[in-house]
Amino acid sequence: MNSQQTVQELLERAQVHINGSQPGDIVIHNDRFYDRVLAEGSLGLGESYMDGWWDADRLDEFFFRFHSVELDKTVRDTRLMLNAFKARLCNMQNKHRSKRVAQQHYDLNNEFYERMLGPHMQYTCAYWKRAKNLTEAQEHKLDLICRKLQLEKGERVLELGCGWGGFAHYAAANYGCSVVAYNISEQQVTYARRWCDGLPVEIRLSDYREATGEFDKVAAIGICEHVGFKNYRTLMEVAHRTLKPHGLFLLHSIGNNASVTTGDPWFDKYIFPGGMLPSVAQLSAAMDGLFVMEDWHNFGTDYDTTLLAWQENVDRQQGQLAPAFDERFSRMWRYYLLSLAGAFRARTIHLWQIVMSKRGLVGGYEAVR
Repeated sequence: MNSQQTVQELLERAQVHINGSQPGDIVIHNDRFYDRVLAEGSLGLGESYMDGWWDADRLDEFFFRFHSVELDKTVRDTRLMLNAFKARLCNMQNKHRSKRVAQQHYDLNNEFYERMLGPHMQYTCAYWKRAKNLTEAQEHKLDLICRKLQLEKGERVLELGCGWGGFAHYAAANYGCSVVAYNISEQQVTYARRWCDGLPVEIRLSDYREATGEFDKVAAIGICEHVGFKNYRTLMEVAHRTLKPHGLFLLHSIGNNASVTTGDPWFDKYIFPGGMLPSVAQLSAAMDGLFVMEDWHNFGTDYDTTLLAWQENVDRQQGQLAPAFDERFSRMWRYYLLSLAGAFRARTIHLWQIVMSKRGLVGGYEAVR
């Protein structure tokens, strides 16, 4: 069986047809695609798309089908195994290495992110339960976090990894809290300081491991995906060390069905260097003996909707983006957003909000939805 027949047989398992007419079917423009995918796995699939070797009218639907039958586990990926071996030997997200994702991804271009993310500048999953559009859904997510943390006026809040300052701004402006936030992205910190000017918000250009002080509440929104499996416990210890005895800690993170020690090779090279998704087992081990788990909320299907909305914003603004965002970048970014949308739709990855306390709330914790 040659490489084309092998790839066709694999895709048939996912009901994906080459040169078909259904959503999720793909069109091949370069016959070298087949050898490249079999030889390079995930990296070859993504780079061949960036190079224009293949297309799909509904890339998100292609990946939904792809992940629904776990095709990613079928094709052997030597780069993934090499990365896993390296990750076992050393800490790939120590303070020096952790700056790579800030420099490559988050420092990309604030104007680009404004156009993609909208007014709340939220680069994490929105909450669509009662929302009509992305702006509403992101505001509802911010309010959901504040209500889960039971924020009260005058409380001190620590945020580990603050993005462009959206949560800090919202908590200070709407709940009367003071916020201290840590971030290693220089562009994000500059943006957040400007946005939060005049509010009781302090944005520190510093690693989350350097957080000091004592706080009523602690939030870690979208940072856990970047700290690496060797540092899950460290993240929990930082939150525990800085949280008052009767405070609450909220962790907002994408989650994986299986425990892994490395990320996808294509995502590691082009999107999130050193990134990986924690499992239930890894997070429970990290919090063991430190926290009482009060609530665990999975609304990962909302990330599918969020990612599609982001891609729609990018498509709408395409002609207004800087020249640096050329066709290859556009294909890379579309692959990134829509491949994740398909994975969330297939329920191979999830979005978790976990609320924890040090000693357990007297009388119990009432879940907020």
